[in-house]
Amino acid sequence: MLQTIESVLLNYGYSGLFTASFLASTILPFGSEGFLVYLTTRGFNVMSLVLVATIGNFLGACTSYYIGLKGGGYAERILKMKPDEIEKAEKYFSKYGSYVLLFTWLPLIGDVFTVVSGILRFRFAVFTVLVFTGKFLRYLAVVYLAGALIS
Repeated sequence: MLQTIESVLLNYGYSGLFTASFLASTILPFGSEGFLVYLTTRGFNVMSLVLVATIGNFLGACTSYYIGLKGGGYAERILKMKPDEIEKAEKYFSKYGSYVLLFTWLPLIGDVFTVVSGILRFRFAVFTVLVFTGKFLRYLAVVYLAGALIS
């Protein structure tokens, strides 16, 4: 059975990592780091893995941004977000400004940041630069730490 799971993961490679990363950046309780580390240990190109994971995760964040932008007050219902989570994220935006978007990779609150940035009609160009940068640095750190631990 383990050999079957391993062959499935290897067969999906980059496309599987893209999908996992995309889903991990939505409100679904899904992670992509384990898959990234696994593919790293199997000889896949590290920079390609980091870029694929980053792009997938970024596009998932863009989806959440769009839901916030178009869903507005319905975001709580559509995404099953609690009003206090949205209020807390709005306070972070007020206190720290756009730099909060560098931390959209954080579990739980990161997804809320992306939705709230859409609700607040945050400039998409700034959103793009900060969110992509944060996610890229996160996946780069995961690969670096995994390499350090495995060596």
